[in-house]
Amino acid sequence: MIKTRLKIDGMMCSMCEAHINDAIRNSFAVKKVSSSHKHGVTEIISESALDYEEIKSVIEKTGYTLVSCDGIEEIKKKSRLFK
Repeated sequence: MIKTRLKIDGMMCSMCEAHINDAIRNSFAVKKVSSSHKHGVTEIISESALDYEEIKSVIEKTGYTLVSCDGIEEIKKKSRLFK
């Protein structure tokens, strides 16, 4: 799994967060997406890395501005042992 953290300018409320989240869900195969207008951040969890230019295009079509990609990291699944 890959976690991508985006810095987005222009989100002002929870509806802005929902707008960004819906745009990403509709454009990419993601496991999870969450946004915070207070922090100006969107985090995406996906099976593989997403193309930065495609993300930028999707975000800008919604009327917001992708400022940067703060980080991309691989998330390792925790194994669980059942006894």
